[in-house]
Amino acid sequence: MPFVKVFTAFAATVLISFSASASTVDVAGIKLEDSLTLQGTKLSLNGSGVRYKAIFKVYAAGLYVGKKVATPEEFFAAPGPKRMSITMLREVDSNELGKSFTKGFEDNSSKSEMSKLIPGLIKMGQIFSDQKKMVPGENFTIDWIPGTGTVISVKGKAQGEPFKEVEFYNALMRIWLGSVPADFKLKDALLSKAP
Repeated sequence: MPFVKVFTAFAATVLISFSASASTVDVAGIKLEDSLTLQGTKLSLNGSGVRYKAIFKVYAAGLYVGKKVATPEEFFAAPGPKRMSITMLREVDSNELGKSFTKGFEDNSSKSEMSKLIPGLIKMGQIFSDQKKMVPGENFTIDWIPGTGTVISVKGKAQGEPFKEVEFYNALMRIWLGSVPADFKLKDALLSKAP
């Protein structure tokens, strides 16, 4: 009888820890893990939301960091790896995606910063033009890995060489977290400020 009690307690513990580790958040039908491990560091989902263009849902986004942040300044100052995960909710042509990224860079960077960012922008444009289009359910991630740089992965596969400069990563993340973000509601949601 004691063995049955011990086994039952053990099975319950395993089940609880499994369900805790497999927890997800639903964002417009897209399941985002509430935590993940990147380069040996556990990251938590800081916030998530949907990017709207007019009335259309474009993509679901999730921002992962080592500890919760509530402001862009806290995010940029946070040490360790970070991830932005984006899953398409509608079909988007790669040229359209590239134009929106370039506009996001321009809206949130000074002219002198932009001149330094052009080589990275060209390289990133090539990554997305190679895809032709992205369809609903397809995902790309933007990872900051200290000592390596920015790694962009499309459909789970790293694309090209990392972008080494932290300035490029910060400019890229300002598309969503800058003073003129792609979507103000999404910015608040990523920073856990959404109601």
